[in-house]
Amino acid sequence: MKFYPILLLATFLTACGNDKPAQTEAAEPAAPTAPSNPDQVSVGQAQAQAAGIETGSFTWKNMTTNVQANGTIDVPPQNRASISAVMGGYVQSVAVLPGQQVRRGGVVAILRHPDYLKLQQEYLQSKARVKFLQQELQRQQTLDAEDVGAKRKLQQAQSDFSSETANLRATAGQLRMLGISMAQLDRGIITPTVPLVSPIGGYVKTVSINPGQFVNPQDVLAEIVDRSDMHLELKVFERDIARVKNGQRILFKIPSRGSAEDLTARVFLVGKAFNDDARTVSVHAHLEPERDDVLPGQYVSAQIQTAGARQRTLPEDAVIQAGEFSYIFAKTGSVGHSYHRYKVKTGTSENGDVAVTLLENLPDTTHLVRHGAYFLDAELKKGQDAEE
Repeated sequence: MKFYPILLLATFLTACGNDKPAQTEAAEPAAPTAPSNPDQVSVGQAQAQAAGIETGSFTWKNMTTNVQANGTIDVPPQNRASISAVMGGYVQSVAVLPGQQVRRGGVVAILRHPDYLKLQQEYLQSKARVKFLQQELQRQQTLDAEDVGAKRKLQQAQSDFSSETANLRATAGQLRMLGISMAQLDRGIITPTVPLVSPIGGYVKTVSINPGQFVNPQDVLAEIVDRSDMHLELKVFERDIARVKNGQRILFKIPSRGSAEDLTARVFLVGKAFNDDARTVSVHAHLEPERDDVLPGQYVSAQIQTAGARQRTLPEDAVIQAGEFSYIFAKTGSVGHSYHRYKVKTGTSENGDVAVTLLENLPDTTHLVRHGAYFLDAELKKGQDAEE
């Protein structure tokens, strides 16, 4: 009975000694978990359906490449007219303003000068003389037929009639160029003024005269532009001109419009010589469709779409743009909704598809995310932020 307290004390001390290693093991820190793949993301089935995630493969397309060019909107030379006076004179009146529409043959201004009267006088005098010389020629021909008149007089009459007829025709031609009505002049009506008329229909670009001003034949008094056949005149550099062909489509912008809208045109003429001012070649293109909301002389920035090679493409919704590089997602495994992110480089875009160049090995049979990539990118970033 005296040994029981000693045994209990020994048992208690032994139990306390056994608890110390357990407490030491519980105090040790847990081993850190391995970090997750920064390019791997998983979502639930409900999330995938709500985000509209669709998978598929690359689509091979013949994507176009672009040639950058600058230029202006212009009209053909036959659609642009500079109006000058055939003979110098004083401006009596001006009938148009810049921006005003005029028809072909419409009066632009009225000129006056004493020389106009003198030229009409010469015409009427020459006309009367031709009539007299014609009658004299007929008399000489009659006398010659009767063998009464001298041959010399007949020849002189023929010469005088031919010479005066030529003078009459030349004077009449000058009057027609001035715009004087020959029908009125033949009735004896002489006018001191002549009209300046537009040779084409269109809009007045500039007016450089005012009443009372004296103008010379070499002066440009007004300019008319017909906008019915406007086209692009682009300057293409030497290194790019071999890629430009007739029929190619052009997308262009007009910076002055303040709009990002892409207008369209199509190449119809490629120049065959370099411009003198720079190593560029002129390329002309018709607007498609014809437009009346652009103006000749407006500056344009254009992209000529030339033929390119077949390339891998994905919808724009499948590519995450991220600066120099971009990313796409591919499904991993046959079950579940786990996806891996791959780095790519993008090329040209066309009709909602973008050319993709792979920077990692990826078979064409891989199930790629074609829609919903931006949702996966957001989930991936959310997971990375949570880990931090």
